[in-house]
Amino acid sequence: MGEETLKTAVDVAVAVVEAAGVGVILLGALLAVGRFVVRGLRHRDAAVFTPIRLSLSRFLLLGLEFQLAADILRSAFAPSFAEIGQLAAIAAIRTALNYFLNREIQQEQREVRPRAA
Repeated sequence: MGEETLKTAVDVAVAVVEAAGVGVILLGALLAVGRFVVRGLRHRDAAVFTPIRLSLSRFLLLGLEFQLAADILRSAFAPSFAEIGQLAAIAAIRTALNYFLNREIQQEQREVRPRAA
């Protein structure tokens, strides 16, 4: 397999993984909007919004993981120091987003559990 063929394969893989990430985030956003319209407009209680936010957060986390995977794939082919620096910055930002989203999900899950019990 030639170097150009491998680079093309990596480019295709990056595009597919990025599209999967976008698709996951878009699907989560559409589902959240649908749930908001059906439930949130009828009942303006915070207890209605929490499950919607939890669901959306999970989709965002998964979508961000796909985007990070695409960035890692992109840098797999002879990256320059500038590309490595960009990847490090992007990975740090996405990791921080994942961390804070996970924390928020856990906090909201703790709030939802006592209500359900």
